[in-house]
Amino acid sequence: MARRYWNINLEEMLEAGVHFGHGTRKWNPRMAPYISAKRKGIHITNLTRTARFLSEACDLVFDAASKGKQFLIVGTKNKAADSVARAAIRARCHYVNKKWLGGMLTNWPTTETRLHKFRDLRTEQKTGGLNRLPKRDAAMLKRQLSRLQTYLGGIKYMTRLPDIVIIVDQQEEYTALRECITLGIPTICLIDTNSDPDLADISIPANDDAIASIRLILNKLVVAICEGRSSYIRNP
Repeated sequence: MARRYWNINLEEMLEAGVHFGHGTRKWNPRMAPYISAKRKGIHITNLTRTARFLSEACDLVFDAASKGKQFLIVGTKNKAADSVARAAIRARCHYVNKKWLGGMLTNWPTTETRLHKFRDLRTEQKTGGLNRLPKRDAAMLKRQLSRLQTYLGGIKYMTRLPDIVIIVDQQEEYTALRECITLGIPTICLIDTNSDPDLADISIPANDDAIASIRLILNKLVVAICEGRSSYIRNP
């Protein structure tokens, strides 16, 4: 896999607060190699290491996108949800940003059944089929459609398991990460100082609580995915 230049700027990361970790009492000792200092009771992440692993992640997603691979971006906490949706839509990726339903990947046949139901209900709604039903039945199906939109809206076009999963906040999305590990799906994780850096294929040490930090990391990955997709379109 060739290394490329992704314009990863340490000053830009400082401005976004990427370097701020959790309090020194709330940390995982395995993160010690990625921490450069303690300041006012919090750990400070070594941004040189962050830049290195972010660059490796960009190389990986560029290479995968240039081969037509599929991506899933996961980040369900409030501070990440909007950035995850925006990044995924921009890069034409699948995403989960509300709630991870246990077994979403490891029990793929059940997820696939839910997706078929979701697509059928959307078609019924668009063609006016729901309005021709008795009011009680229509109301029930509309509530069901609303729930499916909330939890599966970001993966409604997913027809198979993803090739790479990008996870924002390892701690918050631990169930999703474990499912990927079980299935052997490569993962890229944004990890804070309270995480285990050895679980994901590529762990990017960074502040997973600040919106600006999350957005910066995702934007770099999105640029790499988009460039890879352009390469795939030019040379299918």
